[in-house]
Amino acid sequence: MRCLVIIEKGPNNFSAYVPDLPGCTSAGETLDETMLGIREAIEGHLEVMKEFGDPIPEPSSEPVFIDIPIAV
Repeated sequence: MRCLVIIEKGPNNFSAYVPDLPGCTSAGETLDETMLGIREAIEGHLEVMKEFGDPIPEPSSEPVFIDIPIAV
């Protein structure tokens, strides 16, 4: 399964979430720590979904970038 993960950099840490798995988040002081945490969060999230018999959603989120000209 391939999941889109959104990484946000804050003033003192990084955070991550998975749009296709609501509530699946992680945070860390470094990008590497955050990436490890979100991988573990995804695996745990999917395990709990299986245990409760919830359907595993097909990934449907895609990144799209929009170029916006900045007035100078």
